[in-house]
Amino acid sequence: MSENNNHGSASDKRQNIRFAEKDEALRADVRSLGAMVGELLLEQGGEALYKTVESARQLAIARREDDTEASEKLDKLLGKMSASAARDIVRAFSTYFQVVNTAGQVHRIRRRRDYLKDTDIRQPRALDATVFMLRNAGLNPETVQELLQRIRIEPVFTPHPTETTRRTILRKHQNIVRRMVDKQNPALTPQEFNACFESIRADITAIWQTEESPNEEATVFDELEHMLFFLTDVIYRVIPPFYESLEDALQDAWPDGPAFTVPNVLHFSSWIGGDLSANPEISARTIRETLARQRSLILDLYYRDCQGLAEKLSQSTSRVDVDQEILDQIESYGRQFPGGQGSMTHRYRNMPYRMLLRLICKRLKATYDDSAFPYESADQFIADLRLISRSLANRKGMNAGLFAVERLIRRAETFDFHFLSLDIRCNSTDLQRVVGYCLGDPEWLNHSSVYRSERIQKVLSVNDSPTVEPDNDAKRLLAIFSAITYCRRKYGDLAIGVFLVRHCAGTDDVLAALLLARWAGMFSARGAIPLDIAPAFESRAELAGASAMVSKLLRNPLYKENLMAQGAHQIVMLSTSGESSDGGVAASRWNMERAHSSLGKIFADENIDYTLFHGRGSFSGRGGVADSIACGHLRATEHGESVNERYGVRGIAFRTLEKAFSAVVTATAGLDKKRPDNGEWGEAMDTIAGCGDRMFDDLVEDGGRFNEYFRLATPVDVIERMRAGQAGSDNDANRNGVPWTFAWAQSRYLLPSWYGFGSGLELAADHYGEERLQEMMENWVFFDRLASDVETALAIADPAIAKHYSKLAGDELHEKYFPIIVREFDKSIAMILKLRGQKRLLEKSDTLRRSIRLRNPYVDPMSLLQVELLRRWRSAGREDDTLLTALVASVNGIARGLQTEF
Repeated sequence: MSENNNHGSASDKRQNIRFAEKDEALRADVRSLGAMVGELLLEQGGEALYKTVESARQLAIARREDDTEASEKLDKLLGKMSASAARDIVRAFSTYFQVVNTAGQVHRIRRRRDYLKDTDIRQPRALDATVFMLRNAGLNPETVQELLQRIRIEPVFTPHPTETTRRTILRKHQNIVRRMVDKQNPALTPQEFNACFESIRADITAIWQTEESPNEEATVFDELEHMLFFLTDVIYRVIPPFYESLEDALQDAWPDGPAFTVPNVLHFSSWIGGDLSANPEISARTIRETLARQRSLILDLYYRDCQGLAEKLSQSTSRVDVDQEILDQIESYGRQFPGGQGSMTHRYRNMPYRMLLRLICKRLKATYDDSAFPYESADQFIADLRLISRSLANRKGMNAGLFAVERLIRRAETFDFHFLSLDIRCNSTDLQRVVGYCLGDPEWLNHSSVYRSERIQKVLSVNDSPTVEPDNDAKRLLAIFSAITYCRRKYGDLAIGVFLVRHCAGTDDVLAALLLARWAGMFSARGAIPLDIAPAFESRAELAGASAMVSKLLRNPLYKENLMAQGAHQIVMLSTSGESSDGGVAASRWNMERAHSSLGKIFADENIDYTLFHGRGSFSGRGGVADSIACGHLRATEHGESVNERYGVRGIAFRTLEKAFSAVVTATAGLDKKRPDNGEWGEAMDTIAGCGDRMFDDLVEDGGRFNEYFRLATPVDVIERMRAGQAGSDNDANRNGVPWTFAWAQSRYLLPSWYGFGSGLELAADHYGEERLQEMMENWVFFDRLASDVETALAIADPAIAKHYSKLAGDELHEKYFPIIVREFDKSIAMILKLRGQKRLLEKSDTLRRSIRLRNPYVDPMSLLQVELLRRWRSAGREDDTLLTALVASVNGIARGLQTEF
């Protein structure tokens, strides 16, 4: 396999790329927007910038066609570029990818609309397609209603590893999408069409002239604001349409059946502001301020919606009467807000809905200001809205505003007064260190898990206090538990999500969290400790021991009693270590799959409802997330770098949620056939996983030299500079976080996502025959998903570009590691192609393959520039801020360019 990385047939050239008829509109949009970017570069940067960018693009395309001379010219062009010029070049390509990604989003919206217009064809995994799949499988309305009651879908948002793009730029992207959708209207006049075009041009130009990210290091609250943009501007708006579409689909499937009651199946959580394990600066104050900010935003949204409803519901008592409850509530609120009615225009006095909604706004403001007569809970706010809803329904208001009121009720039921739940994430060793100190035992960490468990249980049973005065670390952690109690009381029980105990090794780690909660004064009237603790397993050893540890935990009388008092629901977090340095991708996923299976049996035996919380991959299905569905629940992280891709605009966010709903419903109903391992498959999988693990260990655990290679052959040092509060380090532990994965993606290796898989397949084929592996791919959903994810990673990876990064490590390390990596890369491709019966990667995924191939010539110049800038920056002692600024732009530009999911 040559390093030009065509991933298949040599004739698979760029000129042979074809667009299906359904995608021709996408091609036209990309050309139109690409031309606009070209005009922008001429206008803003002059002919010199335009020619340099165009030359780099053409040379990159020629390089992809095996033109050695073009490759040399491209290296020379980029190598002599100044830091400021490099930044403009990176910004140019990054801007192109912004508009390309936008065109992709618009095309997905267009395709959905095409399906909605054609009533004979349903879009795969759409809400209506999912519901009719249930009906066609023989489920009756009563069974489907029961099924819906079990469904819970919960994305958990984590921060972007590097980026906190300004809200103004995100809003400009949304406006570009709206104008591009508007352009599709065939009724537009030429003048209206041109106005859309000029609006798009204005936004793209303004984006070019705006610094994308603040120059200062991002804080927790910068990360919070970045994430909350998608909640306030996108997700908040799509919630009602999601449920309305689901209700319509159910009605269409069973037109003569009983009315369905669709429960709230969507819930949202976050780690931003609560992840103690990733950010040591997070404190009790951070937690309180995070939830205060979320509360202020959701109350403001409710306030604005109620103001809009007040304008909409103009019914006069001279035309239609209202329920007496409306009048009674107006009178009651008039006493609580004596100036409220007096401040209203006199002509509103005979408009009861408008009057009540204005008074509801007064009470929302009192809640916002923490002044007299606030709403004590969202339930009280929802109750007021239901008064209006019932009155409208009773007084012929079905078509006179009821729809809008019910939309706000659905939002309030979803987001409450806390907007989204905040998970608290803490390392088990930090918990144990504080417990040991407070118990006056300096040898606490050296004791066995059994000893610590017994000691903690004894302290809890007699409600003992700490035996020594807490030190600063203990005070900080106890204050966090106090903040949890405070926030639940002020913002509602659901304001705090789960307390995640990372690297959970024994029952003592969970009991330690309970003890600290008790010491902080957290207990209910019945004496139970109202804390939902989720043990989190991440390394291969932790995953292997997860079922045994959870089994012991559930047999612990003290914990079991507390769990039952909390509603007998246990969350367990499992993370695929294939995205860290802790083993090969096959072993990581196989460990997850076995943990899923064994945990399911344990919880079934104990008759306990449970959720498997997936901490890696993507919520839309990659990375084994689909295998985590259990008991109708899907809880999974949405990593920050993917949020804009899946929640950037409303139509895409809707599609993301309905695909998740389809996965959960079909799996829970037994329609997503996960044919169980038949024993022989398990043996083959053991071989694949074991070989991959050994390969990975041999590469990574090589006397520390590989860590040196990693730090030199990837831009991890730049990424660490970009992350708030995290300086560079040579500690191997850093490989278990996002920089490890993100850095390998930036340098185009994607090594953790495929390394060792090809050798594992080869060994298993030798032992069991290729036919067994092909049978596994065709009939075992788990293995097919794993192979597909690896195939995608191989298609995105590019050893020809990675080679340039590798040479940054010096001749010795490059020659030591890069040939090994390339051999395994080629072997992995060869084995997948052989077992799939394909001539090239992603042969059956035309859209994804085309996207990767079209993007590469635009990503390549940014990657090569990044290599050159890294060389200069490191040579200057990593002190040149101009070079660092250009490197930061390259990191964000490459991240945009590698986005491949349209």
